[in-house]
Amino acid sequence: MEVPSRVRGLQACLDSAGCDALLVTHLINIRYLTGFTGSSGYLWVGPTSVSLITDGRYDEQARGELYATGVMAEVIIGRSPSAIREALSDHAEGVRNLGIEAEHVSWAEQGRYARDVFPSTTLVPSSGLVEALRAVKDRGEVARIEAACAIADAALATVAPGLEHRPTEAVFALELDAAMRTGGADAVSFDTIVASGPLGSRPHHMPSDRVIERGDLVVIDFGAMIDGYHSDMTRTIAVGGSAALDATQRRMLTVVGEAQAAGVAAVAAGVSTAAVDTACREVIAAAGWAEAFVHGTGHGVGLDIHEAPRVAATDAATLLAGHVVTVEPGVYLPGHGGVRIEDTVVVTESGCRTLTRAPKS
Repeated sequence: MEVPSRVRGLQACLDSAGCDALLVTHLINIRYLTGFTGSSGYLWVGPTSVSLITDGRYDEQARGELYATGVMAEVIIGRSPSAIREALSDHAEGVRNLGIEAEHVSWAEQGRYARDVFPSTTLVPSSGLVEALRAVKDRGEVARIEAACAIADAALATVAPGLEHRPTEAVFALELDAAMRTGGADAVSFDTIVASGPLGSRPHHMPSDRVIERGDLVVIDFGAMIDGYHSDMTRTIAVGGSAALDATQRRMLTVVGEAQAAGVAAVAAGVSTAAVDTACREVIAAAGWAEAFVHGTGHGVGLDIHEAPRVAATDAATLLAGHVVTVEPGVYLPGHGGVRIEDTVVVTESGCRTLTRAPKS
């Protein structure tokens, strides 16, 4: 991954953000900028210098991870909370306006910073500076997401035949999670969703002790994580095949499949995320189920499972080459269940490349 250039990109944004320096406190942003994976740390980013301030647990780890990524930053180890506060205060000498990550700092933390750490410095709330850089992935990031997607694909292929043996939702979810870990995932991306039969009409239903039966539609939303990067995929499986479904359920599968294909076909650099949402929504609306599509069409995927850009009618973002987003329309009908089909795709100049390849049939 091209990690050293990320700090330089952030430094170029400081003036326009009204900051003489930026204190990065969100650990995922620190990981993106430096490769540091510890559970505690601060990254001080000035116009020409960078310092990682952490505690004694991470002395060797911090130096090793920054060396591995090629990031030229000073590593400061505070042996106590007061030593860390002192190191932060020392960095603020001569700094008039210090950017603070407003979306990741609580009201109480801001008060402590202003009172105890930076009493002579004006704290400037910054928003989305690092997240804007994270939205466009480099080739190394895409490779990690694609590897996570491949693990998820293989795990589903391994455990899906077991649906015919009447497992509970909870047991099937556990088997899927275990297959991803056995297949090489560092962790699962989020709590796996398995929603069967009538419970499928709940988009974020958590696995229960309901037994999965022949004739059920089973919505399975899951992902694997590799080196901090997530995959995200949803498949809806008809247990017993389409012949075991009623007419409404078969039509749900057809309509959502067509909507999802239309959304993927609409993805390309220069296209608005709202246009992708519209492409999916128009197919579902034409089927008479506009009100049954109750969520946005997708979201960015990377070090967070949900990150910029949002793929929704209410979003004004434009897709860029290197964005990695999901396309996941759904229809949810009480009494019949639900259908959601989701792929993770990487945006290219001429369209997109699908990273989740498990069959949809």
